[in-house]
Amino acid sequence: MDTVVVTDVPRAPLDAIDRLAGYGVATVHEALGRTGFLGPGHRPTHLGRRIGGSAVTVLCWPGDNLMIHAAVEQCRDGDVLVVTTASPCTDGMFGELLATSLQARGVRGLVIDAGVRDIAELHEMAFPVWSRVVSAQGTVKSTAGAVNVPIVVGTQTIRAGDVILADDDGVLCVPRDEVAGAIELAQARVDKEEAARAAFRTGQLGLDRYGLRDKLAALGVRYMTAAEYGTR
Repeated sequence: MDTVVVTDVPRAPLDAIDRLAGYGVATVHEALGRTGFLGPGHRPTHLGRRIGGSAVTVLCWPGDNLMIHAAVEQCRDGDVLVVTTASPCTDGMFGELLATSLQARGVRGLVIDAGVRDIAELHEMAFPVWSRVVSAQGTVKSTAGAVNVPIVVGTQTIRAGDVILADDDGVLCVPRDEVAGAIELAQARVDKEEAARAAFRTGQLGLDRYGLRDKLAALGVRYMTAAEYGTR
């Protein structure tokens, strides 16, 4: 492990991040060809929050949150802290005190590939967290790691400055230089879905709108009456 703290990470414009976050994780994920999703393992500690921000990445040793403290100094308004460990860890590496420090710097939330604690306090603070587990088990501050280096979280490699979107559906990573294109693709998907929604309100079926009857026939699906099925 290269034990460094990288200090001059470029970030996407906040107005572009905010616009992209407004579409939601599922919409952007589909618009980008189903790429960037971290997987189902990171769940929100509290429902109803939707955030977007620039990633400040942290690589820690299991059970050791020293580098999270080092990362706080590198955070700016509009960032999202993204933490992983060198090997699997379920300890509660983050809690109310660190959240207080991050909120003071304008950080929008935390994504952590380990555990979090002080859930009631985090809820009261309205500080959103996506984690693998909730655990009261504490940590030490003894071993050097790295800040703002590429890390792997779930199924994705995340680089400092990449855009992180998170809501009740999970967490998505969008490369920093793809944000503008992602906004265009997400808006096109929203327009397409709104047209479908309007059609469904009039009673049109997905089977007809999406041409699925022909697909069912091609797959060998047959329609039979109950009487016909019962006499087979």
